[in-house]
Amino acid sequence: MLVLRLLNVVAPAYFLCISLVTFVLQIFLFIPSMFRDPSTTPLLSPALLHGALFLFLSANALGNYVLVIQSSPEDLGKGLNLGKGAEVVADWLDGSRSPGSALPSTHFCRLCARVTQRHDHHCFFTGNCIGSRNMRNFIMFCLYTSLACLDSLVAGMAYISAALSMSFANPLAFLTLLPHSISQFFSGALLSSEMFVILMLYLWLGIGLACAGFCCHQMLLILRGQTRYQLRKGMVVRARPWRENLREVFGKRWLLGLLIPVLNVGSDYRRQKEK
Repeated sequence: MLVLRLLNVVAPAYFLCISLVTFVLQIFLFIPSMFRDPSTTPLLSPALLHGALFLFLSANALGNYVLVIQSSPEDLGKGLNLGKGAEVVADWLDGSRSPGSALPSTHFCRLCARVTQRHDHHCFFTGNCIGSRNMRNFIMFCLYTSLACLDSLVAGMAYISAALSMSFANPLAFLTLLPHSISQFFSGALLSSEMFVILMLYLWLGIGLACAGFCCHQMLLILRGQTRYQLRKGMVVRARPWRENLREVFGKRWLLGLLIPVLNVGSDYRRQKEK
């Protein structure tokens, strides 16, 4: 438990550090390197278009990240009078529903110390539980984080290709880049800044693929009307049309949330809460 609590603090700081490093590299290294001759650079140059795209992806990723943290799932334990501290842990030690409660997929999280409805999982990178209130923002966070990392990967490969005068036309060039770079770095033929960028390339690739895979898996569960907690516990969910499952998470005005980071709009959960 101590390790999990420590990870709950370190993981968000790690994500913010990676985001800051990525932003600095893009703005001050990758994008300026695309301006070969400022006097002949057109207004809609590739560098300006890439910079606008990166800022759009970063703003959506960080904006949804903040909304995931702010839109914490409600603590149902307060309304159900489950008690505090050891009493709550004792009642929810087996991870089942509270006595006398008919709420579906309720779960007590030991890290957050609260009972949430439609509990999906605890995200260490946000230090928060993912449930009905912030699922849509969490999906958008994963999506735009993946796109921002892959965008940085492409820009970083273009920078390394120009700096080291190498080509990535051969797919094996990227796979052999790291071992060759390590040998060149210790022999003094490679600058520390270039070695740092190469290491970041593999980090962006790993984070981008992980977020993309997690986003696809989460979308599959949403289409089935199921949460990760229900899947892990083997709970049977009521069969519903996939359109209703999507509308419950994303709402009717889903396009607004796809373009800008906003709270859930028009979702069934929010309408039920208002009633």
